[in-house]
Amino acid sequence: MTEKLTLGKKERLKSQKLIEQLFSEGNKFSVTTFRIFYLYKEEKKMSLQFGVGVSSRNFKKSVDRNRIKRMTREAYRLQKSVLQNTLKEKMGELNLFVIYTGKEIPAYPEVYTRINKVLDKLYSIINPSV
Repeated sequence: MTEKLTLGKKERLKSQKLIEQLFSEGNKFSVTTFRIFYLYKEEKKMSLQFGVGVSSRNFKKSVDRNRIKRMTREAYRLQKSVLQNTLKEKMGELNLFVIYTGKEIPAYPEVYTRINKVLDKLYSIINPSV
């Protein structure tokens, strides 16, 4: 049976406390126009939370910012299963925040491939033996 590809309430990074901890204690890397902040801990429970942001300095209209965030969340939602399976095996907690730093609204296929690269890099960080 295929699993549902959802991005539920528990999977969204909303806690101000967790976001502040992520930016202060977490690590970061960049993939073209995305800057990724992540905090990985080996815990007794499996948790994967995701957040996305777009600068209002680069995109004055909220419509444009929201469109980029929707595309990013959709690309993540469709590809997150690799990370979820790895975290289930290792029993880890991963908080992830993606910031779009580009100056132009990207096309969806471009966002999809870049999020794929982000998830591949995170997979190699969590699973260094591979």
